[in-house]
Amino acid sequence: MGFKIIDVTTRAHLAAFIRVPWIIYRDERNWVPPLKGEEFKLHNVEKHPFWKHGRAKYFLAVDKGKLLGRIAAIVDPRFIDFQKLNLGYWGFFECIENQDVATALFEKAAEWLKEQGVDGAIGPMNPSTNYTCGLLLDGFDSPPMVMMTYNLPYYAELIEGAGLTKEKDLWAWLVDTPQTPPRLEKLAQYSIKKGNFTVRKVDFSNLEQEVDLILQVYNSAWERNWGFIPMTEDEFRHTAKDLKMVADKDLVFIAEADGKPVGFSLALPDVNQALIHNRGGRLLPFGIIRILWHQRKINQLRVITMGVVEGYRNRGIDLAFYYYTFKEGLRKGYRAAECSWILEDNVLMNRVLEDIGAKLYKTYRIYKMNL
Repeated sequence: MGFKIIDVTTRAHLAAFIRVPWIIYRDERNWVPPLKGEEFKLHNVEKHPFWKHGRAKYFLAVDKGKLLGRIAAIVDPRFIDFQKLNLGYWGFFECIENQDVATALFEKAAEWLKEQGVDGAIGPMNPSTNYTCGLLLDGFDSPPMVMMTYNLPYYAELIEGAGLTKEKDLWAWLVDTPQTPPRLEKLAQYSIKKGNFTVRKVDFSNLEQEVDLILQVYNSAWERNWGFIPMTEDEFRHTAKDLKMVADKDLVFIAEADGKPVGFSLALPDVNQALIHNRGGRLLPFGIIRILWHQRKINQLRVITMGVVEGYRNRGIDLAFYYYTFKEGLRKGYRAAECSWILEDNVLMNRVLEDIGAKLYKTYRIYKMNL
């Protein structure tokens, strides 16, 4: 195969870069096509707030005009400064089942990363842990939930064949029940009674001020987590604006204690249940009709973010968040919830989920590329 790796330097190249997944997953029923318009927004280095501090180089594998794969090499100085790790990222990886192509893509990404002066790279990060990340290792029998990744089973073999090694696993838990788990209700009620905190829904009529509070909690509650990088205010507001379009106002909570916000929880309806029917990834002319039709049938959600600031983590606030999420979710007709992603070594959170009857059903992996 006489393929070559080319730099993405033009808008036509970028359009091809975005088109690659539609080639790889053409016949894959569990792949959820993203909206192409949103993909162009994410990769717009002039406008998307991530690229105000991050930089990247994109590469395509092509053979006589045929697209074979893609990869991005990314450097975020804010991550390096915050984590005190001289590491870049690799992400947006897609590839046909060919080791030579995969290895060539990683080698090209490594060349650029070396030029940037980093010692290695972790990924897939698309483009950081504040966005989608992780390679699916198991659970290929069902589509991913909202803002989770999907890939074909052979990807792990390609990545390991290119010399990358495991850095960290991320777990996804599933609760599939027609009622609030009895043990959760018991534990949460006790915590609410004894914990000296309150939980309320986010006030969407006063969202600007609420976002200020949530940003404080977000950047504080996760600051010691592996791989975490605080969001800038521009990034956070950009993300909040997007999530507002799909959020259920009854499933977003703030915990308060001692007169200040100390915890935040966000569960999103699994819009992937609608997006999976829009195979072309376009809203017009018929995509929006398909999405709106299937959106009425969404019956599962994903607990996407839940955190409590240090000093308040032993009061059962996480249990209260889960309790209110399940109580409100069941009231509104949701019948299953994914709690993801959770670090494999987050013993406390994983134990809580196991105690309330959740099932570990998908594993995602972050790989490290040594330079």
